[in-house]
Amino acid sequence: MIVADDDVLERMGASFMFSDAGYQVLEAGSADEALRFFETNADIKLLFTDVSMPGSMNGADLARQVAERWPTVGILMTSGRPFPGDLPVNVRFHAKPYEPTDVLRDAREMAIPLA
Repeated sequence: MIVADDDVLERMGASFMFSDAGYQVLEAGSADEALRFFETNADIKLLFTDVSMPGSMNGADLARQVAERWPTVGILMTSGRPFPGDLPVNVRFHAKPYEPTDVLRDAREMAIPLA
């Protein structure tokens, strides 16, 4: 899975939360970096991204690209700002500060392989 957040402390906290729950975590400091991970690794099943990030695209743009190009990837988003509009319907949003148990529950549900 990928954790994408430009805030180092937020990214480290989320990465620890997911790795402690048994996930293999790749960290990205921007949406562009996260997209490069997807383009070189077909085994990624989950994305946890912040909405606000610098670069050529933000987290919402990343979510739209991932949903279009890799439709089986589960997408979790977080932000200290309101839910951004026009996101793919399968995106699950968690406002900051989020409850780790809620995020991990959604991650488990989204990582279940489709039969």
